[in-house]
Amino acid sequence: MLIANRGEIACRIIATAHRLGMRAIALHTPADRGALFTRLADDVVETPSYLDAPAIVAAAKAAGAECLHPGYGFLSENADFAEYCALEGVAFVGPPPEAMRAMGLKSSAKAVMARAGVAVLPGYHGDNQTAKFLKERAYQVGYPVLIKAIAGGGGRGIRRVDAHVEFDAAFESAQREAEAAFGDPRVLIEKLILNPRHIEVQVFGDSHGNVVHLYERDCSLQRRRQKLIEESPAPGVPEDTRAAMTQAAVAAAKAVGYVGAGTVEFIVDASKGLGRDSFFFLEMNTRLQVEHPVTEALVGVDLVEWQFRVAAGEELPKMQAELIPRGAAIEARVNAEDPETGFLPSPGLLRALKLDALDVRVDSGFAEGDSISPQYDSLVAKLIAHAETREAAIAKLDAALARAVVLGPKTNIAFLRGLLAAPEFVAGTHDTGFIDANLERLGAVPQPPDARAALAGVEAIYADLAPKAAPATSDNDPWSVADSFELLGPRRVPFEAEVDGKTERFVAVARGRGVEIAFRDGRPAPASEVAPTVLVVDDGVLVLNGGRQTHVRPIDPEAAGEVGAGASDGAVKAPMHGRLAALAVTEGQQVEAGERVAMLEAMKMEHALTAPRAGRVTLAGKTVGDIIEQGALILTVGE
Repeated sequence: MLIANRGEIACRIIATAHRLGMRAIALHTPADRGALFTRLADDVVETPSYLDAPAIVAAAKAAGAECLHPGYGFLSENADFAEYCALEGVAFVGPPPEAMRAMGLKSSAKAVMARAGVAVLPGYHGDNQTAKFLKERAYQVGYPVLIKAIAGGGGRGIRRVDAHVEFDAAFESAQREAEAAFGDPRVLIEKLILNPRHIEVQVFGDSHGNVVHLYERDCSLQRRRQKLIEESPAPGVPEDTRAAMTQAAVAAAKAVGYVGAGTVEFIVDASKGLGRDSFFFLEMNTRLQVEHPVTEALVGVDLVEWQFRVAAGEELPKMQAELIPRGAAIEARVNAEDPETGFLPSPGLLRALKLDALDVRVDSGFAEGDSISPQYDSLVAKLIAHAETREAAIAKLDAALARAVVLGPKTNIAFLRGLLAAPEFVAGTHDTGFIDANLERLGAVPQPPDARAALAGVEAIYADLAPKAAPATSDNDPWSVADSFELLGPRRVPFEAEVDGKTERFVAVARGRGVEIAFRDGRPAPASEVAPTVLVVDDGVLVLNGGRQTHVRPIDPEAAGEVGAGASDGAVKAPMHGRLAALAVTEGQQVEAGERVAMLEAMKMEHALTAPRAGRVTLAGKTVGDIIEQGALILTVGE
């Protein structure tokens, strides 16, 4: 079996393949040489791209693979790729091409569901792709609307438009992202529901005509349409609504002769309550999804094993009456991003990664010492908790996040814990707009330094930097103590350290043969539920406290400080490592403060860069498509 995917996805598939006695061959690009999934595999094959279908199939045949698992993402929903595999005699572990074509594109899927009598949202799903025509249709549907790529998934190629004047820029951005992600720039227009719940149904079919559902998952906690927390069953959904939704999903799969794993997604209008008339078909993902472990925990099955068995021509391992849900399951995605700086990607070396012994399932594509690449998504690991009740599952997941250790790249662990504790989530009254509407309350804004982490870091630095004293001749010998000396009272050494780039003032107080560190202003440090994790690095220490990372480094009082560049010098620099997706200005162009000047793409997201002041543009020689290092100059806005 060859895996045409990478990271956590490949690791997950390898685990099941090995349990079933299958030989797992990992496909990888040069950027993934030595990655964890390649180390776990029985054999490896290098390819220039995860999207090069001929090269991938040729590699599968050369390696003697009887089947190819596309994972989720990349070519997993590409009907042409599935057909090509069949022509070359390699079994594709996924649905038949005709089902993928019928349901894999959002536009055709909506037509299928409409014919089946399932409600779909108002909009335009046709072939006319001219900007003027689509803009007119958006006006007719009524703002706000969504512009959505008809291919792919994962929140890519989607833009919200609130006013007619915003349409053109959003359309261009959606098309550009769709083309880059899926090789298909086509989009559709869809009415935006303002208070929606996102609920999806896992379905599975075999080649013998059997189709079952494995219940629903609630994926409403999203940011920029990227799911962060998923759970099953969906809270607050009445049984008759659940029955109607799952029956509609099964009917849709049967209508296209669906085989394999798929997910039918619905938007639920919370303003209408959660009745049978409140849900609308959104799209179908013709593949296994990232959040499938939630379903596996709830129903007690291995969906990757089911995929292999169905691809081999077997019947489904269980029929509907045998699929009995037990308890509640919930998953959190730990991402390498910094919520306090607008969720900027945070790639880099994983200096510490300790996710074992957390009493939850952990799916990850990394080990300590690996590096998170800026070329792919930001997922570090998924933590999945299962318990008898929803409340117990939430508590179990939160406890695991509190003990998880990820140091090096910044992560969203503290933010995830804030989500789990939010009263709206606990009550099950949240919707897909909850995160964006509550960023400040959830801690996704710049925060003051973590006092407990700062002290823990300074204590480690002080212990590391303090001169070693000669052996003492007695406990009271003042000449053997390697710090300052005072005739009256304990010895006190004032000093400064940098905490996340900000200078803080501390004092070291001698206590017997030890030293106590405190803030000079007497500021207290709140207690931590779990002791902070301290890691010494080249330029100080990294401290993890409550899921939040703090960088503490010593300050040399004799070193001259540098004044950082800001808006005053007009420099526009890359806030993270990424690809220059667009330049919106030309040499010498006059711009206003706040005007968009460039677009940087990193970890599957586009990030707009704006002019720090009004003036004329001087380009720094960067061109669209260039890989830009963090901090590199892209352009300057001069007076």
